[in-house]
Amino acid sequence: MRVGKRGITNALIRELDNILKARGVVKVKLLRSFRESHDVDREVRARLAEELAERLRAEVIDVRGYTIVLKRGRGITG
Repeated sequence: MRVGKRGITNALIRELDNILKARGVVKVKLLRSFRESHDVDREVRARLAEELAERLRAEVIDVRGYTIVLKRGRGITG
């Protein structure tokens, strides 16, 4: 999934939830338009990853560059 200038919307959260239900893992790429409009730096990326994980009842597997990898393990449902 790619996050653009609209940012984290309810529609994006629903789509990420659907992907996690189907596959168990999802990569979220923060596009340049999002980074520029939301002034994203390393600290913001980490907070954003944790916020997404909390909202999706998932765990952060990795944050590399502007890509966040989330996983929903067994027993964790959305």
